[in-house]
Amino acid sequence: CGFAARSRALVLWAALGAAAHIGPAPDPQDWWSYKDNLQGNFVPGPPFWGLVNAAWSLCAVGKRQSPVDVELKRVLYDPFLPPLRLSTGGEKLRGTLYNTGRHVSFLPAPRPVVNVSGGPLLYSHRLSELRLLFGARDGAGSEHQINHQGFSAEVQLIHFNQELYGNLSAASRGPNGLAILSLFVNVAGSSNPFLSRLLNRDTITRISYKNDAYFLQDLSLELLFPESFGFITYQGSLSTPPCSETVTWILIDRPLNITSLQMHSLRLLSQNPPSQIFQSLSGNGRPLQPLAHRALRGNRDPRHPERRCRGPNYRLHVDGVPPGR
Repeated sequence: CGFAARSRALVLWAALGAAAHIGPAPDPQDWWSYKDNLQGNFVPGPPFWGLVNAAWSLCAVGKRQSPVDVELKRVLYDPFLPPLRLSTGGEKLRGTLYNTGRHVSFLPAPRPVVNVSGGPLLYSHRLSELRLLFGARDGAGSEHQINHQGFSAEVQLIHFNQELYGNLSAASRGPNGLAILSLFVNVAGSSNPFLSRLLNRDTITRISYKNDAYFLQDLSLELLFPESFGFITYQGSLSTPPCSETVTWILIDRPLNITSLQMHSLRLLSQNPPSQIFQSLSGNGRPLQPLAHRALRGNRDPRHPERRCRGPNYRLHVDGVPPGR
């Protein structure tokens, strides 16, 4: 292990020296990638995140890092976990769909405020971003895995604790700071209605290149969730720098669907501006991290996987009222 770490450090310092002769130093807060090499230039990939910036040291030495592979046999059934609750103030969601060069990101407008609570959360958490990660091939692209199996994509709803902190940045540095809901995505003949709004041809072609953005409105976030579902929760980290270990992860156990055409449209998005060579946005996930001795809790009994999710505990509660779908 020590030799491997020294080897990574030697490669990094060689790359840093080369970069110093190529041009001005990059912004250290933005100098990271999912791939070590972009257009022939070294940009630190996941093995180097914890070495290029002291504020990102947890990426290398943290003990509660994400994502992880969830082995269902390790999930502890917790019958006292309440259902998840979503509050939108009875309003439709609006915001900006954005190609960040790393992800497809939806940034909600300041109003309406969207909050999630319930489940393992002790506080109300405010939605800050919806992030979409996907792979270059079907069946691989999600950050998390279930029983060593990946999914074609993963939707992450990133929230901060609005009762204790004023914004996402402050929450990422404090206890009980962040909550991320993850929904897995398969490729099938049908499509989730919320994702269809984001991935239809007229919308997705507006964000073909890095920094492209497109405003959307009249979105019903509750349509993103399955009609009934269970969830698994654990304590982890951001899966991007600075890898802060302040995240309560909630993994929804029933995958969503999108069509093969929608997935193909995602893979045609570029992580570069139009003036640069095309490189697909796909493959935008961090490798798995050790779960070690962390607990996995779930609201479904893994000893009886054949039992269907029935009753209000297995439905999303919108604005505090159980849905009647």
